Amino acid sequence: MVEQTIEPLLGQLGLDGNRARFYLAALELGEASIADISRRAGIGRTNAYEVVERLIADGLISRISRGPRSYVQAQDPLVLLRRIEEQRLIAQSLVPQLRSLHQRGGSKPQVRYFEGIEGITEVLYDTLSCQSGELCGVLAMAELLETPGQDVMQRYIQARIKAGLNLRVVRSESREAGLLWPASHTERRYLRYAPSTLDLGMTSYVYDDKVAYISSRREHYALCIESAEFAAFQRAMFEGLWHTSTPVAPQQTRVAATTAKTRATATEPAPG
Repeated sequence: MVEQTIEPLLGQLGLDGNRARFYLAALELGEASIADISRRAGIGRTNAYEVVERLIADGLISRISRGPRSYVQAQDPLVLLRRIEEQRLIAQSLVPQLRSLHQRGGSKPQVRYFEGIEGITEVLYDTLSCQSGELCGVLAMAELLETPGQDVMQRYIQARIKAGLNLRVVRSESREAGLLWPASHTERRYLRYAPSTLDLGMTSYVYDDKVAYISSRREHYALCIESAEFAAFQRAMFEGLWHTSTPVAPQQTRVAATTAKTRATATEPAPG
């Protein structure tokens, strides 16, 4: 029964069919002959020798010679984790090259449309794929606190910091939300306030050859556009906004946020 539960999961790790059954049987029997393990696994001896060679190549079993006789033994299952980590490192080194080929392979932009909080969260986390190390963002604070919400945003911010991504962000002071997300070297956030004549009510990120848009809760959608020309245009627009916006030091952010909170409290009706 245990094998029936484990075998499909091994299949998801790329170890399926006879290889999975032989490896499980080898784990149970320990050092044993190929014939004994193949009988335990229900595999014909002819197929078993081919399976053994593949498992040896995968580093999952080893061959042991004792005089004229030969045995095999399963390696510690931790080797599966090492294989996955090695594959992850290989994929990590290949992805930038593959993306470069992908971007050169076609001139048409790719536009993806998402609805609901799941789609918005997916687009938000796609920004963490940024290879340049810097995100350029226009953030609508109050709207982000509604969708995708403060918990999602806090987890995303921690993931961005862990990924080593800087954020240059422009926000509307009129849309600030308390003491959240101030300018911070620790959190890699560099903040400027847009001119008061601009009301930035929608969130956007520019990163590499992509531009992401996140709407308000009322319309509840997100867009991700992958286009080198469009991203370059949007980055130029951002730079223009950045240079006309007011730099904010960390202590100024706290003061402005406190002032905004005080104004909001003053406008609230008295209890009762």
